[in-house]
Amino acid sequence: MKAIVKTQFEFDGQKSLYTGKVRDVYNIDDQYLVMVASDRISAFDVVLPKGIPFKGQVLNQIASKFLDATSDICPNWKIASPDPMVTVGHRCDSFPVEMIVRAYLTGSSWRDYKEGAREICGVPIPDGMREHQRFPQPIVTPTTKAEIGSHDQNISKEEIIARGLVSKAD
Repeated sequence: MKAIVKTQFEFDGQKSLYTGKVRDVYNIDDQYLVMVASDRISAFDVVLPKGIPFKGQVLNQIASKFLDATSDICPNWKIASPDPMVTVGHRCDSFPVEMIVRAYLTGSSWRDYKEGAREICGVPIPDGMREHQRFPQPIVTPTTKAEIGSHDQNISKEEIIARGLVSKAD
């Protein structure tokens, strides 16, 4: 099976196509989104040249399951998943913040720590930790997109409020 790393659909009423690191998002009449989870692989903000077959299906089905499972707690954008790689939903304004729960000092957090940082997104980190070491408790580390490029940028909860990305009332 060949990995699906690019889509080129043309839908009635299509206004635009946004191609992200992993998903292709089609805007339909500024009312609906058709989100296709591709088989592209993104690691450390880099899209790798080859995809993994069925990765998009797995990613989309996990997201779909949790959107359904939590819809009674918090309404969400999902209308339907007509295909294992596709979710159709209402177009809405999103908060430009992503919450990452970290249990280990690894990846970008390790790189920052190694360079002397003892705080990740406003969360203090103790001295003497090693790469891949487990945190005593998982930590929440918000990110937002950099103003130039598509890289994620660490941000603290105080910065989120100060920059007006999300208000306290939201």
